[in-house]
Amino acid sequence: MNTKLIKPSVGQELRRYIAIALGISMYVVAWIIFLIPNHIVGGGVVGLSSVIYIVSNTMIPVGVSNIVINAILLCFGVYYLGKKFAISNIYGIVVTSFWFMVFQEWLAIQDIDALIKLGNAVKGGLDPAICAVIGGVMSGIGIGIVLSNGGCSGGSDVVALILNKFYNVSLGSVIMVADALVIFSSLIIPGNDITEIVYGFLVLIAYTFTIDYVVDGRKQTYKILIFSKKNDELAEFIGNKIKRGVTFLNGTGWYTKQDIKVIMVVVHRNEKIELMRQIKRLDPDAFMTVEKTEGVFGKNFDTLKK
Repeated sequence: MNTKLIKPSVGQELRRYIAIALGISMYVVAWIIFLIPNHIVGGGVVGLSSVIYIVSNTMIPVGVSNIVINAILLCFGVYYLGKKFAISNIYGIVVTSFWFMVFQEWLAIQDIDALIKLGNAVKGGLDPAICAVIGGVMSGIGIGIVLSNGGCSGGSDVVALILNKFYNVSLGSVIMVADALVIFSSLIIPGNDITEIVYGFLVLIAYTFTIDYVVDGRKQTYKILIFSKKNDELAEFIGNKIKRGVTFLNGTGWYTKQDIKVIMVVVHRNEKIELMRQIKRLDPDAFMTVEKTEGVFGKNFDTLKK
């Protein structure tokens, strides 16, 4: 059987790259408007570049530092992880640096006086804690759009992937430690103290939560296995009320040596809550396992993209 690989059309690829560029632009604006003027650093290569930018009296633009640091990380990435890794990251890194250069020039905050002026304007209208939350959420939405379209803006994930290749460490732990170190590095900024560190972690929390929500929060799905003596009633409820398909799996209890029917169903997050309430009402003694899935594709769920 001869099957051909269906490649995305030029139009689809163009839309994807435009979406990535727009997502990164939102991410950059969040840093320029809400975070950098308040000397708030939320981690990552952009956070480190922001520290360099402020400490150097704005002599080294964020866009320049960002592309230099990411270029160094990419060299290590190519050496340890291969060329394919670099190709998928270059576009996002270049676009991020480009937007920083364009927006900082457009917003006229290349000199320290203008930076202080913008910071005072933002502070005058909003508390720094509010700026941290808005900046974190806004940048999270932007990067969420980027990740949803298969893009990447570079950063500490390169370090995490390299370390994960040689050591038994989780990617999330390495990224978290790297971001924490960058946040603490903001203490070298004149005038910063523990307050800015707290704001930095507030940005990080808002940022990561928002990314999770944008990427898969609205379509989180769960696979549930139900062991109950009232399978028929539960199956009828799932099919008629929740409108989800039900699969019966054949099983045998090792202790009782009796054949049993196990319900398997896949539901969205809000449907899971409704189903578990009904299970408690119908059969308080039911046994079930709930497993979050990476993705569910098919009728009434997500559609595979070309």
